[in-house]
Amino acid sequence: MTIPKIRHIKTYLLIGVMVIAGPLGNVLLGKGMKQAGRLAVWPPAEALHTALRVFGTGSIWLGVASLLTFLLANVLVLSWADYSYVQPASSVGYGVSALLGYFMLSEPVSPLRWLGIAIICLGVLVVGQSNPRSLERSPTGMERS
Repeated sequence: MTIPKIRHIKTYLLIGVMVIAGPLGNVLLGKGMKQAGRLAVWPPAEALHTALRVFGTGSIWLGVASLLTFLLANVLVLSWADYSYVQPASSVGYGVSALLGYFMLSEPVSPLRWLGIAIICLGVLVVGQSNPRSLERSPTGMERS
């Protein structure tokens, strides 16, 4: 397998990790905050109690771990692929966010919102028809770095 082909596979794999880990982390944070209940930050003694309640929630820690996974995947893929490709391609995460919100948080998702998400995903399909410029070969036949 050639290096460019391996980079293509790694790029798609890491974008997939981003598409799942980012929305999952955000949904887990949302779930954890709902479990923590109403938060008070004043007076200062209440702020400490609030922080202990929030960080004592398992969903918060799972959300943080998932968002760290997203960040690591994002940093890695941006080290070899164009931002103008990675960011739009990872926008499929909006659809994942809506699905996770609906199933994990029991949030209603209106038909208009689903339509908007479908339009975003169609845009991702258009962007996905091109290869990340940094993964193509230059006119001289040498791989771009």
